[in-house]
Amino acid sequence: MRPKEGSVSDKATPANPSFEQTISELEAIVNEMEQGDLPLHEALQKFERGIELSRLSQKALVEAEQKVRILTEQNGDSQLQDFAADNED
Repeated sequence: MRPKEGSVSDKATPANPSFEQTISELEAIVNEMEQGDLPLHEALQKFERGIELSRLSQKALVEAEQKVRILTEQNGDSQLQDFAADNED
């Protein structure tokens, strides 16, 4: 089933950021934590947020894969194949 247009899953909100926003925030957290200047309490908060963002990103990727599967099945191609880049360099 496709979500209705304009549904919560179609729009990025502060509570439901887009995949790109999630990755961007996660990268910023990783950069901050790699510097090692954060107090323990703040580092733990950043780590917790990073885990949350990681899970959101993973969920978005799984949902995208499911959509691809649905679309390919609708076109009569019921099996996905691994992507293989041409290595003709």
